[in-house]
Amino acid sequence: MVSIKDIAKKCKVSVATVSKALNDKNDISLLTKRKIQKVARDMGYSVNVSARALKTNRTYNLGVLFADDRAGLSHEYFSLILESFQREAERNGYDITFINHAIAGVKTTYLKHAEYRKLDGIVIMTADFENKEIIDLVNSKFPVIVLDHIYKNIPAVVSDNTVGLEEIVHYAYKMGHRKIAYIHGEDTKVTIDRRSGFHRACMQLGLKIPDEYIVGSKYHDISSCVRATKKVASLKDRPTCIIFPDDYSYIGGLETLNRLGLSVPDDISCIGYDGINMAKFMNLTTYEQNTEALGRIAAKRLIEMINDDVKYGDYTIITGKLLKGKTVKKIA
Repeated sequence: MVSIKDIAKKCKVSVATVSKALNDKNDISLLTKRKIQKVARDMGYSVNVSARALKTNRTYNLGVLFADDRAGLSHEYFSLILESFQREAERNGYDITFINHAIAGVKTTYLKHAEYRKLDGIVIMTADFENKEIIDLVNSKFPVIVLDHIYKNIPAVVSDNTVGLEEIVHYAYKMGHRKIAYIHGEDTKVTIDRRSGFHRACMQLGLKIPDEYIVGSKYHDISSCVRATKKVASLKDRPTCIIFPDDYSYIGGLETLNRLGLSVPDDISCIGYDGINMAKFMNLTTYEQNTEALGRIAAKRLIEMINDDVKYGDYTIITGKLLKGKTVKKIA
C-alpha cells in the first residue's frame, strides 16, 4: 500500500507538505499542491479511513436530513443540490449518510440516529423546521447547516427568494403586464420571502393587486396547483400573467390552462420557479435557482465548521437568474 512517506520521497518534499496537499490546505503553493495530488493519484494512493478516524477522532461522515413527504429526492431541484453537496463532500474526503428514524429496524429519533452514526456534521435540506425532533437536532452538539431556513445563530445557505420574485414581477411589468397573479406555496420561510418580494415589487411599480390574485397551493403538488390555477383563471377580471410556486406545479398549471381553452402565452402568460431541466427543455419562462452553488457551499461551510470546531454563524444568500422562455407575451 502506498504511504504518505512514499509520496513525499517521490516528490522530494516533507511528509507534512504531502499531508497538507492531500487535505487541500492553502498554506502551500497551488502548483506544489496539484503536483503532489497528481503523483498521489498516479501512485494509487488511497486514504486509510480507519487510521485517519483514530488519529483525528472523526468519522469523516456527514449526515443529510431529507424529510419531505411529497416529491422527495425524485424532485430534480433537491436531487441536484444533493449531488453538488456530495461532490464537494467527497472532494474533501467525506462520505454522506441519510439520517432516518430507525437503527437496525428499531424506531428512534433523528438525533439518536446521528449519534449512533457518530456523524461529524449535519445538513438539513428540507423538513418541518418547527418539528421538535428537528429543533433538538439543531440544538445538539453537532455542527449543523440548514438550507432555505433561518434559525437564530445557526449557519444557513438560502436562495435569494425575495430578489427572485422581485425580478419576476419586474420582468412581467416590463413585458406590459399589470394584472399579475401569484400562486404561492405553503407557509414556510421560502414562501414568506417570496411573498415579500412579490408585494415589494408591486409596491415599487405602483401595482394594486386584488386579493383574489393571491392564491395558496402546495409546492411540488400538481393536484393542488390545478385547483389554484382553475380558481385564478376563472376570475371575471382574469390576470394577464400567473406566477407559479415551482416548475413541477407550473407544468400542471399549463396543462390546466390548456384544458380551459386558454393559450399560453397568447391568452395568458406564465412564469415558474426553480429552472429544472424540463422547464428549460419546454422553453418556459422561469427563475433558475443555483442548485450547484447551494449544495457546494453548504458542504464547504459545514466542513469549515467541523475543522474550526465552530457551530454558530450567519447565512449565505445564493443568487439565481431569470430564464426568459416563450411563455410571457409582450402586451401593450
